[in-house]
Parts: sequence; C-alpha cells; structure tokens
Amino acid sequence: MCLIASSRFPIREPFAGGLEAHTSTLATELHRRGHQVSVFAAPGSHLACPVELLDVPPFRASRAARADVGAPPDVWMQEHHAYLTLMMRLVRSGRHEFDVVLNNSLHHLPVVMALAVEVPMVTILHTPPVPWLESAIEIAGPGSTFVTVSAAMGRAWAHATTSHTILNGVDPARWTPGPGGRDAVWSGRIAPEKAPHEAIDAARRSGRAIVLAGPIMDEDYFEKEVRQRLGPQVRYAGHLGQEALCRLVGSSEVALVTPTWDEPFGLVAAEAMSCGTPVAGYARGGLVEIVTPESGRLATSPDVAALTEAVDAAARLDRRAVHAHATAAYGLARMVDDYEALFGSLLLEEAA
Repeated sequence: MCLIASSRFPIREPFAGGLEAHTSTLATELHRRGHQVSVFAAPGSHLACPVELLDVPPFRASRAARADVGAPPDVWMQEHHAYLTLMMRLVRSGRHEFDVVLNNSLHHLPVVMALAVEVPMVTILHTPPVPWLESAIEIAGPGSTFVTVSAAMGRAWAHATTSHTILNGVDPARWTPGPGGRDAVWSGRIAPEKAPHEAIDAARRSGRAIVLAGPIMDEDYFEKEVRQRLGPQVRYAGHLGQEALCRLVGSSEVALVTPTWDEPFGLVAAEAMSCGTPVAGYARGGLVEIVTPESGRLATSPDVAALTEAVDAAARLDRRAVHAHATAAYGLARMVDDYEALFGSLLLEEAA
C-alpha cells in the first residue's frame, strides 16, 4: 500500500495537527496487521513502525525564475513538484509496487491524476470543500473513491462527489483514562479558526484555570489574542508529544473545543474522551456527531456565554461513561476495520 501524506509537515511527534497524527496512527496499525505500507511524507518524518518512507524531492527555483513577477511562492512549487514526482512514479509503476493507494493529503494533484494510476485510489477528505480539491474532483471524474471523516463532511461534499463515511479513530493504548482534576484544557493548532482565546474566556467565566497546548501556527494571532490572556490562571504548555498531552488532558476536568469553522471531525475531542475527560465545545461540523450527551456538552449558540454553560454541564459528567463511549465509538480497531473492508471491496471490483 502507498499512503500519501503531507509533503510539508513531517509525520513525527509532536504532530503539526490532527491530519499528521491520523496518518501516523493509521500507518502504524495497518503495518501491525501485516500490510506492507510505504508512506510519502515530508522529510524528517519518523513513524513508530518500520515502513518505507518515499522520497520528497527538493525543488529550488533559479534566480531568474524567482525574478519573474508572476512566480508563485517557493513552498507552492516545492509541494507541486513533490506530488507530481510521486504521481508520475505511480502512473509508471504503481501497479507493480502497490495494491492500493490511500491519499491522506490535502493536495489536488493526487486527485487529478488518480485516473491515470492503475490501482485503486482512496482519497480521504479531511476538510470542508476547498476550491483546489473541488476542481480536482470535477476534472478527475471517477478516478478516486472518496472517504469523508464524518457524516457532516459527507453532506458538505455531496454536491461534488459521493463518499463513504469512516469516522476517525483513537488508539486506546496511547490515549488512556486519567484521574481528572480541577482545571480545563484546550489542545490543537493555535490559529484563529480554532479560537483558543474563546476557550480561555469561557474557562475564566466558569471560575476554572486552563492550560493550552499545541503548535503556534499563526504568530500574529497568538500575540494579539492569546499571549495577553496568559497569567496565573491561563498557561501555555507548549507543543507536546502524545504521551505528555495525554497526561495533561487526562488530568483535566473538562476539555474545550472551540472551532469557528465546520470542524471536519474533531480528533482532539475524541482523544479527550478516550482519556475520560468530557468535552465542552461549539456545535460545528463533525463535533455534533462526535460529542454526545454521555460524553460532553455543546454550546447552544456560538458565543462565550453559552460555552461557559456547556463547560459547567460537561464537568458534571461521569468520566467512566465518557471513556466507555469513546472506546466504543472512536476506537482505532473500528476505523481500520472499516478501511480494510473498503480496500477489499475495491480489489474485488478490480478483479471482477
């Protein structure tokens, strides 16, 4: 199997985001089940299992090319050349190397070129519709089989393509129950669309301290909206690996999830629930499916006052019931079972 990941962010801890964590978890479990997995990922990637890492070739424009007024950013060209090189390899020799290609990237080229690859390709749609993927789907036609990570994303993409819904999964061996505590926690990419500043404000209104963890993806936003809120009751713990993050989340009373966009799934919510920590969040995208009455509370409106009420209500939930729900609904085994079943059906169709 060829698993296509990000050519920009390495697949290694601490993960840049949920997409990278999902790639690592999926590749590791597929390998554990006996699949031979080759991963195309950014330089510096390091997975927890001995898989083949496919090269991401560097690209550096010449001085003359960079001088052109219409030259796109270097990072755009680097990603374009990396995925183009991979897809040309798969066009030439993919049928001799792999049985299935699983596209777990957000780039348009694997989608556009899927029809030219002589093995089944599955593309996971991890975002609401974006123009580069939507146009790629329109051009490629039936080249890929599409998976969405929640029913909400399936509905969001329904105008462009049909899809199978496979909910993301959390490894229960890594995200284990914790003792809880008195503080709130927020984890994820620190960026405007994740709105950690609103989590801080809601925690304060509820009378709780809060700890934030995650990579700072937007320095201007962090300086303007987060740093000024830091203090004795608001702490930034940094960008943590999974083990340290699990300890932090598991020792917290409630986890806040505050997207200002339609969250495709909400992996941080599933991770928190696996630790037994109930979730309080905004009712956006996949969170409406992920956070259930036994595992958390969603604000009745997208504002800090309603979120504060959700925090207080979620904190009263039984941690054992929260953990049991997460284990049953968002376990790793269920997710990989679903992907294996999909791969098997595609291979049977190809052989028929």
